[in-house]
Amino acid sequence: MERFVVIDLETTGHSAAKRDKIIEVGIVVIEQNEIVDSYGTFLNPGKSIPDFISSLTGIKDKDVKDAPTFEERAEEIQALFEDSYLIAHNVPFDMGFINAEFAAVGMKLLKNPVLDTVEMARILYPKAPSYKLGQLAEHLGIHHEDPHRALSDAYVTAKLFLKLRDKLNNLPFETITHLMRLEKMFKSDLYELLATREESLAFSMEEEPGIETFQGLAFQKVPETKLSPPSELDSFGEFLDDIYEEDGALSKLMARYEKRHGQREMSETIFDAFQTNRHALIEAETGTGKSLAYILPSIYEAVRFQKRLVISTFTTQLQTQLLEEEIPLVRNLVPFPFKVALLKGKSHYISLEKFEREVMSTENENYDTALTKAMILVWLTETITGDIDEVQLPASGYLFFKRVSTDSEAHIDPQSPWFSRSYYQKARKAAQQADIVITNHALLATDVSRDYQLLPPYDKAVIDEAHHFEETASKHYGLKLDYMNMQYTLNQIGETNDPKFVGQFITKYNEFIEESILDKWDDLMIDAKYETDDLFRGIFQYVAEQNKHQKSLSDIGRTQYRFEKEKEDTDRWNTILEMANRLMFFLRDLIYILARLDQVLEKQYVDKYDKNEIEQYMDQLQTFMDHLEGFFLADDSTTYVKWVEIETYGAKNAVYLYSEPTDISGFLSTDFFAKKESIVLTSATLTMKNSFSFIQQRLGLDNKEIETKKIPSPFSYKDQVQLMVPTDFPDIKHGKMDDFIYATCEAIYSLAEITSGRMLVLFTSYDMLKKSYYLLKEILDTSTYALIAQGISSGSRSRLKKNFQTFDQSILLGTSSFWEGVDIPGDDLSSLVIVRLPFQPPDHPIYEAKSAMLKDKGKNAFMELSLPNAVIRFKQGFGRLIRSTSDRGIVFVCDSRIIHARYGKYFIDSIPDIPLTKDTTQRLMQKAEEWF
Repeated sequence: MERFVVIDLETTGHSAAKRDKIIEVGIVVIEQNEIVDSYGTFLNPGKSIPDFISSLTGIKDKDVKDAPTFEERAEEIQALFEDSYLIAHNVPFDMGFINAEFAAVGMKLLKNPVLDTVEMARILYPKAPSYKLGQLAEHLGIHHEDPHRALSDAYVTAKLFLKLRDKLNNLPFETITHLMRLEKMFKSDLYELLATREESLAFSMEEEPGIETFQGLAFQKVPETKLSPPSELDSFGEFLDDIYEEDGALSKLMARYEKRHGQREMSETIFDAFQTNRHALIEAETGTGKSLAYILPSIYEAVRFQKRLVISTFTTQLQTQLLEEEIPLVRNLVPFPFKVALLKGKSHYISLEKFEREVMSTENENYDTALTKAMILVWLTETITGDIDEVQLPASGYLFFKRVSTDSEAHIDPQSPWFSRSYYQKARKAAQQADIVITNHALLATDVSRDYQLLPPYDKAVIDEAHHFEETASKHYGLKLDYMNMQYTLNQIGETNDPKFVGQFITKYNEFIEESILDKWDDLMIDAKYETDDLFRGIFQYVAEQNKHQKSLSDIGRTQYRFEKEKEDTDRWNTILEMANRLMFFLRDLIYILARLDQVLEKQYVDKYDKNEIEQYMDQLQTFMDHLEGFFLADDSTTYVKWVEIETYGAKNAVYLYSEPTDISGFLSTDFFAKKESIVLTSATLTMKNSFSFIQQRLGLDNKEIETKKIPSPFSYKDQVQLMVPTDFPDIKHGKMDDFIYATCEAIYSLAEITSGRMLVLFTSYDMLKKSYYLLKEILDTSTYALIAQGISSGSRSRLKKNFQTFDQSILLGTSSFWEGVDIPGDDLSSLVIVRLPFQPPDHPIYEAKSAMLKDKGKNAFMELSLPNAVIRFKQGFGRLIRSTSDRGIVFVCDSRIIHARYGKYFIDSIPDIPLTKDTTQRLMQKAEEWF
């Protein structure tokens, strides 16, 4: 069948089952790979169009008033679909609506084979940033003239389908063969399209250019890196002159280039630190251009002295920016070649050996698993890194990827044919040959805590987003253990009759395995699973009872409880300790049997048995034992804080155990800073009231070995920002939480009216965010404003941000991660509301432990810990508003402590000098209206 009919509908709502109706139909016909016909019409829905739909589509009641009804156009619409595929961008939506209308007028339903371009795009463009029609069109260079209008959307969907079909017809034979096996799980009827492509390849002996095939998999050939000869370089001053100054390389590359004095100053400070082998702390405020400022001296240092240098970031977003924007820019600025490599932890890279086994398995194969396999199959023909961060997997797809990541390998034999094809090994090799290695804080901290076994050797490093380094290092010197991860691992190992690892193992090597070795396996495995469940249920109940009257909640709503040996209920606690000991006993026996299996098979000289998997599972079980022992038995309460989090309304075994050092400074001072020549730490937020002393103490940096520099922002904050603080809000201290929330929501509503939404509201408490969200839903006109809330609206942080930017009038409520790393430049964001000063809750386990430690040393925990953390967090939140010289907006702080409390000046003095207005809410709104 070579006729394809694309349909797009605009409707009064999202549910045909709730009697929402079609208001516009757009249809485009494709034959012989060309658009040959189109059809479009308004339809009278017989009901009013909601304001929100009118705002989104531009279609108003007057436009459909004299339009035909669906019944009047039903026959001609149905005729268009004869002997054709039906294509839509989200087939269930359009098919559901059109068939509901056919059923309502007594006509037969469409039963055409379907092609869903959302699903096809996910499979064939796995690296696309989004699968919404408008964003896909932009990504693929398809012009979208009139978004959210049926015929325009149908044309774009048709053009998208043609690109998708072209992409499918360029896939290699092996990939097509695997996709054909998975096809029955898809929504789209792809079999004929896949079979046509397979038939065209069946008799072709030509290899696909740039594609390697092995063991039934097709994947992109990774080019070998070549070492560059050393370069003769000018002095560093001349090097910077040639880039930053008038008629320099930057001015030739960038239109309307303006030199930023702070940028050059930062480059010189870093180079001086490198030359004198000193550590440095540099606060570079927004607009400095710090990425370029630290890349230039880093590359110069590495190339000139032929010594590798590391750059570490906290977010993958910044890593992507460095690799895709900054490094290509620098290659055009400097007159010599250099090599840059990205290295992440093993869990980021796919194992081709593992995937080759899993792609053929149908065990537990559901839609998400099949879709994930299909996306990875296509991605392998494109990726040269094997880094799964390139792909937008479905939510449960990450569980599948966990089974096929390099982290699931214990080790890989260098003699194995898979070793030379390992993406992780190639990334390591590239890092060893690179001048600059870009990594993340997590891998950097893991490398330090494991005595430098992961990253290639280096003496100097730049740590960007350095305000996160202490927290990240603490996690990697601590431990995390949770029920889901333990049960997942035990289930993956399986019992002797399972089609899992042990079951497959026994079937494969039965003749070599002594029965006595496995006599107890199933009983042990069943007992280990039971004891795991029993232990975590016991902990859940214990925490729930201990926290019955006063709950500490994490920023995602989990109940938190800090364990302190001396305060635990002895009888109940001893019961939990007994459970933990029993579980460790069973884990120890499972490890012993796996070790015996390994010995027997080695003794029998069984070729190619799954030694890697045996060792992998032994390592995982040993890690569980070590963590159980560290959490329950180790006597380290003075140096480590231990706490548990439970899903308050989740399963009764949804438990997470954590342990971290109460003070990481000693570890970092000894294990990191003392062993490296020069570490430069930079961020937009390192100081409190222009002092670096807090961050120095927390990281263990000695005053004698440290350079400090504060680079001011080039932005004119006085002209771009107004800071407003209401003087008439209820005092939250006096039990007026509900009154405070109500006043906050009224202010949000009033400010939204002035700024047409475009507002980010930052909370310090998930509970307060949730209450505010439901109150705002009552008082806001949600047909006018899109109200989006972290933890309530579905989606990741980046998805919520995209949704926020999609709507003209939107309000985004966030906590925790939204205080930083969310860039919304330009007119998309006009007002920032900070509900409370971001003090960590005093009952947060880590704060409690660190506070107690400081008090024991005779120090003021509030001034030494709570206040500096809050100020740095506040500065991060403040930085969300102004991201360019053209941005303009209001920062509205609901918390009057910023002007009334003695410590309020620390917050105000730590941000740029901007106009501050203290007044009643009504007068502040009047001023805001005048300002806009």
